Amino acid sequence: MKTILTAVLLLVLAGCSGTPSLNDDVLTGRTLNLEEFFEGRTVAYGQFQDRFGTVQRRFEVDIEGTWDGQTLRLVEHFVYDDGETEQRIWTLRKTGEDRWVGTAPGVIGTAEGQERGDTFNWKYRIDLPVRKGTMRVDFDDWMWLMSDDRLLNRAYVSRFGVRLGEAIISFEKR
Repeated sequence: MKTILTAVLLLVLAGCSGTPSLNDDVLTGRTLNLEEFFEGRTVAYGQFQDRFGTVQRRFEVDIEGTWDGQTLRLVEHFVYDDGETEQRIWTLRKTGEDRWVGTAPGVIGTAEGQERGDTFNWKYRIDLPVRKGTMRVDFDDWMWLMSDDRLLNRAYVSRFGVRLGEAIISFEKR
């Protein structure tokens, strides 16, 4: 009984860790427009940390973005610290002044996102490639425009409502 109570308490505490909100105060006068930031070449550097803060994997991403006035296409080339590579191609469609939907191989259904000021929030479920196959996870992806050529990304990754860890990525416009 004591073990069950401890496990329940740990799950409750894990669920209490906060995440950003689009209702948070806007801290800058910058406005993030995904189509402007990601058009052309962007590079990114990131890492995934498990729920205990241990870095599990680092990566670099080379991104080529094209915008045709309605659709933003992002071709992402990942290179992981162990030499493994991966390509993901996102197709994002602007559905309103600040709203987006998107798809990519492995994404279950449609990803949905919203911009507000210098912030973008993007949520989706994906069969994510991992070292031993794939794992279906949920992403709660947050991006903040730090300057005209820098974007900070923090993605909260969970499975069955339990946070597995976070991806932290810095994007640089080239």
